[in-house]
Amino acid sequence: MHVGVLRLTLHIPHARSLKDKRATVRRFRDRVRARFDVSIAEVDSQDLLQLAVFGVAVVSADRAVCDSVMADVAREAEVAPDAVLSRRETEIVTFGEDFYGG
Repeated sequence: MHVGVLRLTLHIPHARSLKDKRATVRRFRDRVRARFDVSIAEVDSQDLLQLAVFGVAVVSADRAVCDSVMADVAREAEVAPDAVLSRRETEIVTFGEDFYGG
């Protein structure tokens, strides 16, 4: 089993209030949930007007699937109409028999 973790930092230049930011965050989060089979949440900088940090997780039996799904989610962030992707970090953790070489 493989768990892919993706951290996305988005700059939201048009946000002038937390209400503006929350609307953008909600649209992006809902779009990602609808298009990809992942868990996603805003995980940091909730009180900053123009910054949103998301954590995304995907679980698969195949490491390549985790990597592919995370790349697709990152591409979705790159083309978001109302935000700019400023940072992307990924990690894939292996659990179970694959980890122990069995």
